[in-house]
Amino acid sequence: MRGQRLFIRPLDPQDLDAVRDFLARHGHVAGTPASGAIGKLVGELVAVAMTSDAGDAIRLDDLFVAPELRKKRIGRFMVDELVNIAGTLNRQRLIVEEPGNAAKFLEKVGFVQQGSQWERRTR
Repeated sequence: MRGQRLFIRPLDPQDLDAVRDFLARHGHVAGTPASGAIGKLVGELVAVAMTSDAGDAIRLDDLFVAPELRKKRIGRFMVDELVNIAGTLNRQRLIVEEPGNAAKFLEKVGFVQQGSQWERRTR
């Protein structure tokens, strides 16, 4: 990834087929996201974040990075951009309700556990 730029943008309805194919190709069983963001590296889809509205927050429902590109800060960049998007939408937090085995990652990228959910402030 060194020297290459990750391009992150909100999910567009035109992306749904490519997202569905990307997730299926990597064996990731998740529904097609209604909202979220995609990450592309050299024009290739490498990450998908699935989000939903949670009142004063944006809920991060799932974040998937291509297995061969993990540990290259792509997940961190995706979370940072989601925080920026949430702030632009006047949401105060990005939350994760069921982190599964991602608690360590969430802590690394600035989330704090608040009861049963994890949150990262937008401001």
